[in-house]
Amino acid sequence: MVARPVLRFVLKAQLPSQKVKQYGIQLYDKPISLQRGVGLFYLASITMFKKTLARFKPGVPRRIHIMLAASLWTGIGIVLMVRGIIWLIGAERSWLVLPALALGTIKSLVVLDKTARRSLDRILRLADGTCLGAVYSVKTWMLVSLMMIAGYGLRHSSLPAYLLGFLYMMIGWALFMSSRHAWICWYHGI
Repeated sequence: MVARPVLRFVLKAQLPSQKVKQYGIQLYDKPISLQRGVGLFYLASITMFKKTLARFKPGVPRRIHIMLAASLWTGIGIVLMVRGIIWLIGAERSWLVLPALALGTIKSLVVLDKTARRSLDRILRLADGTCLGAVYSVKTWMLVSLMMIAGYGLRHSSLPAYLLGFLYMMIGWALFMSSRHAWICWYHGI
């Protein structure tokens, strides 16, 4: 009969009792197999790693998530509108601002308002202390990345400046206008 290797946990000597309880490490006074000991050590180290990472997680209340969502929509809308106006004025087609605002209003009311409300509902379902990056889902962050790539592609395309200005002005106004839902929710402390 071959003797199995034995490993004893000597954590009592290495960690004070409160650390042992804090990290959830189970201590065994009886001998255990090497394979099981390594598995338990692995689980204990994973637990310690997760608790250490949790200290550095930028967890914030839902109210901050709502303010961040509102700020992002407002800020991006303003940046797009300023770029659009600059391109429209540079192309001497500043009269296109009014049609861009009209179409942006329609886009906001028909498309983006639903998206904004859906995003706010998702944020309100989050628990307080959720990571700051969870203001949007992974799917939404990927969509934002695709929109940024599309914007880069449009800027470097052969489209005339007045058309780019019109698109930027329209999309910027729609974002800016739809951000009102998040600002109202934030203001009322919902």
